[in-house]
Amino acid sequence: MPSISETGHAKNVANFQDLIASVIGYGAPYNPSKAILKLANLQTKITAEQGNLNTVIAKTTSFNNAVNDRAIEFSDLKPRATRVVNALASTDASDQKIEDAKGFNRKIQGKRASVKAAKSTDPNAPAAKNISTSQQSYDQQLQHWNGLVSTAQSESTYTPNENDLKIVALTAKAAAMLAKNNAVATEYTNLSNARIARDKGLYTVKTGLVDIANEVKDYVKSVFGFNSPEYKQISKIKFSKPK
Repeated sequence: MPSISETGHAKNVANFQDLIASVIGYGAPYNPSKAILKLANLQTKITAEQGNLNTVIAKTTSFNNAVNDRAIEFSDLKPRATRVVNALASTDASDQKIEDAKGFNRKIQGKRASVKAAKSTDPNAPAAKNISTSQQSYDQQLQHWNGLVSTAQSESTYTPNENDLKIVALTAKAAAMLAKNNAVATEYTNLSNARIARDKGLYTVKTGLVDIANEVKDYVKSVFGFNSPEYKQISKIKFSKPK
């Protein structure tokens, strides 16, 4: 479902609370026969939708934290990849093997092999198939890192003294980056599901908060009249749906 702003969702819920306050003020004359419009059910509805809003906020925080953690984990990838290539170049590796390692490093660094392509706004979007371009999504960087590590691992004389350049450390780095990347995907799914639940609660036809609110307005108008102060009190409380 297309979304309105986060402020818009919260405003609908806040306005529903105002609507309930007015209904409470009407007292006994507010007595709809339709169950979904009864005061107790309105109060149950507002509690549920406030909970859905809070869940979206919590899942957004978790998603943002996962994105930040991934960025930190990948932050030293480029300089470390260059150090791996330099370490490999100081071994007895063949020129071709060193060139293979340099190729993976170029991709990690984001250096272009040919013509420049339009940059995608999606950091995980694949590069256009017909244009060789910078391959900088997290999935691709991880793939290129694995290629670089595999190349270094295939060289028997690659035995650096630096702990962070040893094969065991390089494979551990790959595992850590994969875990952080997968965490982002998981948290995005959780956030997306929370937004779906929120939108269903607010905008489902007939049973969503917005449609219920409009039915309450219609009922008040039928009971007290179009020109009544009761209807005028709630007629200006606005509810909106995504376009």
